[in-house]
Amino acid sequence: MKIVEKLTNHDLELFVSGRIDTVTAPELEAKIKEKFPSCLEISLDLSAVEYISSAGLRVVLAAYKAAGKTKRFIIKNPSPFCMQVFEATGMAPLLNIVNS
Repeated sequence: MKIVEKLTNHDLELFVSGRIDTVTAPELEAKIKEKFPSCLEISLDLSAVEYISSAGLRVVLAAYKAAGKTKRFIIKNPSPFCMQVFEATGMAPLLNIVNS
């Protein structure tokens, strides 16, 4: 997995590519936790994610819950595989998913 971050004012966009699985999910979780306090909006661009496991879903769900009503958490351009997983697990209606 590779993470490229773009910080603009208080908005953080993380471009994630590769696999989000048991091995790599902790890295994504650490990056989100590190940046979360200083950001008003966090978006994950998952267009280049080829696989997401339950460990990756846990990280996405934890970030969504942590955002609550005070911050925005956005999933941008999920890959077809990610979208299929979000739909199969019932997470799609919960998440703020944007395709641009």
